[in-house]
Amino acid sequence: MARKIGSRYTAHQILGRGSAGTVWLGEGPDGPVAVKLLREDLASDQELVGRFVQERSALLGLEHPHVVCVRDLVVDGNDLALVMDLVRGTDLRTRLDRERRLAPEAAVAIVADVADALAAAHAAGVVHRDVKPENVLLDMQGPLGPGGAHPALLTDFGVAKLIDTPRRATGGRASAPTTRIIGTPDYLAPEIVEGLPPRAAVDIYALATVLYELLAGFTPFGGGHPGAVLRRHVTETVVPLPGIPDELWQLMVQCLAKAPASRLRASELSLRLRDLLPLLAGMPPLDVDEPDEPEPAEFPEPEAASDPVRRRGVVPLVPGSSTDSNRDTHTSMRVPGPDELAGGALGTARVPRPAGGHRPGAARHRAEAARKRRLALSAGAVALVAAVGLGTWFAVSEGDAPAAPQDSKQSGRTP
Repeated sequence: MARKIGSRYTAHQILGRGSAGTVWLGEGPDGPVAVKLLREDLASDQELVGRFVQERSALLGLEHPHVVCVRDLVVDGNDLALVMDLVRGTDLRTRLDRERRLAPEAAVAIVADVADALAAAHAAGVVHRDVKPENVLLDMQGPLGPGGAHPALLTDFGVAKLIDTPRRATGGRASAPTTRIIGTPDYLAPEIVEGLPPRAAVDIYALATVLYELLAGFTPFGGGHPGAVLRRHVTETVVPLPGIPDELWQLMVQCLAKAPASRLRASELSLRLRDLLPLLAGMPPLDVDEPDEPEPAEFPEPEAASDPVRRRGVVPLVPGSSTDSNRDTHTSMRVPGPDELAGGALGTARVPRPAGGHRPGAARHRAEAARKRRLALSAGAVALVAAVGLGTWFAVSEGDAPAAPQDSKQSGRTP
């Protein structure tokens, strides 16, 4: 059923739903468009509407071949909408769900396109803050690139900033600094987890995480309870992926550095990735197994949030809250304290391994557990023999006939 969006646009059918709103296929004065209609509770927030208008020039001014450009902003009654270019294709998450992992050449070509988009945004002073496969669209009508990759376009610029800006106290004064972090756990840079303001480097970290996921089929620090995921971002070192050239791996390690200043700029990342494309030509997708999940006892799931099927990127940051079916988990959580971010001696990193191989460290942990069980059984056996011998001595010392072992324990008593 068609509906009017402002005075210039008509929305015809729903293309998708996310945590911030619904995307419609629409029609405008210049032809087909995509209309992102924000949720009603957001549209009724007058402070958000004010920010929406203030950010108009920044959102409308961001134009690049690999950016889904915002063409118009609509504020009309209960409607708050972004009118964007219509991309005929699918999102990267859908392709990843279908193929599980991509060939390195295609994965690097897609990420290089997104890095180009980020370079343009960062030059304009815009930080995306929510880079993930759901926000990368693949233009199925565009020319095929290296590895048969379709052109990639980054969408939802500015939405995170608009929605997540801390509320202001009455009287126009800013409220206390926010103590909450917002985003999808698997892609959050360490400085966000530690409560620092998001700069351009957070987008580089998230994009490197996306590249890792495209190659491996899973994210480097994901899996298990969201608190464990956040802790890994801060404390754990990314584990190498078997089978990729060292030049590509070193580039990923640099962009996943804990210190924001150590990461590459988006323009540098794009150039370095494109330089590697000839090296990756013809390489098949990696053949690696997904790491085992952490021990349930180590990171127990809240009862209210227990779910037999846990998909990567879907875990809510707020225990007990529901998740979106399309994996768009733009939710919030308080910043963990230093004690909560401190990892144990063995850490919680999930280590990838070649297909069919044993998880590195698993044999060591099993051997250690077996050694402890043997010590416990030996100690128990020694205690049992001592008890039997002592009981028999008591019985003989009183002139009784020696009893069977099970009776001697019963007849033994203190002299």
